[in-house]
Amino acid sequence: MSAAVDVAETSEAYVPFQLEQRGIDLIPDSDRKMGPWGLFWLWSGAVWNVEFLFYGALICSFGLSLWQAVAAILIGNIVYAFLGFASLAGPATGTTAFMVSRAPFGRNGNRAPSFFNWLTQVGFEVLGLVLVVLVVIAMLNKAGVSNVGTAVKVVIIICAVVVQFIVPFLGHATIKTVLRYLSFVFIAIFVIMAILVLPNVHWNGLQTGTTWWLWTTALVLIVSTGGLGWTENAADYSRYLPKDTSKAKTFWSATLGAAIPSILLELLGVAAYLVSTNVGSTEVIGIPSAFAAHADWFFWPFMIVAIFQLFAINTIDMYSSGVTLQAIGIPVKRWGCILIDTIVSGVVTGLVIFQGKVGTDLSEFLDYIVVWLGAWFAIMAVDYLLRRGSYDRASLTAHRGGLYWRDGGFNWKALLALAAGMFAAMMWIDALYYYPAYQGPISSATGGGDLSWLIGIVVAGVLYYLLSFRSIPREVPVAVVVPAAPVVAPVAPEATS
Repeated sequence: MSAAVDVAETSEAYVPFQLEQRGIDLIPDSDRKMGPWGLFWLWSGAVWNVEFLFYGALICSFGLSLWQAVAAILIGNIVYAFLGFASLAGPATGTTAFMVSRAPFGRNGNRAPSFFNWLTQVGFEVLGLVLVVLVVIAMLNKAGVSNVGTAVKVVIIICAVVVQFIVPFLGHATIKTVLRYLSFVFIAIFVIMAILVLPNVHWNGLQTGTTWWLWTTALVLIVSTGGLGWTENAADYSRYLPKDTSKAKTFWSATLGAAIPSILLELLGVAAYLVSTNVGSTEVIGIPSAFAAHADWFFWPFMIVAIFQLFAINTIDMYSSGVTLQAIGIPVKRWGCILIDTIVSGVVTGLVIFQGKVGTDLSEFLDYIVVWLGAWFAIMAVDYLLRRGSYDRASLTAHRGGLYWRDGGFNWKALLALAAGMFAAMMWIDALYYYPAYQGPISSATGGGDLSWLIGIVVAGVLYYLLSFRSIPREVPVAVVVPAAPVVAPVAPEATS
């Protein structure tokens, strides 16, 4: 079946601070100018972030002991290997994660997980913008403005939304460059924070601890905000690596670039909690009080850098949400999709600031996204292995037809596996304290345990393999081998007398 390609390869200079015209287009090999170190620093710049301090401090509020908190962080961050693995499809295809997702799901079947991803990306965008607004309000309070009214909050939200729009609008090359240089600033700030916090830690502050099953609720937060939570962005950024880039270099660049800062920041968040247990949204995750008593001067540089950090991590989400909208089939240019996402995230940010409870809304969001995300990643990983990382690029971009069209653009095997994985995840999720309150029967039977992400991965991955281990290998494109021209030995000139 021939593929009618509707997204062609277009050549475009990979230059920072110029508008990237390319969206979900196939990137020619000649235009892939990023190296593995570029991918490393891109993820590093995104994850050296105040949000990860927050996650480390937040899990302490679950009632964990010190060693339970440390174990949740160290074990949970192993899952960044998922990010590294998900990055391998970018160089192989030269397109985005949810264009690659058409291979297992079909063009039309892929609309469902793509929509789930768009909601997830917008949710993370809102989280970042909410924290930006809270940071600015905290700065105003510190400056003596005790009552920040509605009008001022509206102005802060609008300004944050406008600033957030700029870097994702410009595109991939700008994002890579900006995050690389911000990494160095963020690392320096981290060192200063560690020097200020560590000497004042009350190491006996977390002694009680909780049950192993309740400990898994902290683990799911670390997993969903870390390695598993970034898999749906992976190929969006690795697609600018040359096709012949070593798979090992791709894997380790993404894995270590994100895992190293995540582990260090979350551990520092635990330490900050042990200085001051005031972890509240009004004080911007309680972290400033960890060094306020000993270095009040650091409040201002911390808050200013925090704003840049939050904009940096939101840049990753907003760029990916834009190309995801295109993968769904929205007939709008990439920058137009960024504009749509900017407006939506700004409106929702306003609702959360004026009507929501930031801590509860955040925890609920992080708990529920793994329901679809674990199952989707498992299907993508099994599919990649079954086809040995080989994709038909024309079929990925085909409007109709091609290897991945199947039954009217649907692969019901993948959709069934996705549904089964999501159902299994809902059976072992603990969202009893959220709205709507829900606790899966397995979670209830295990005293509040939450292994929703893990059971979703296992069920979806195993079922997809059983349904597809014969059919998917037949979709591997057959390489056309051009026989080499016969080597003809030169004829020596005839000797003359």
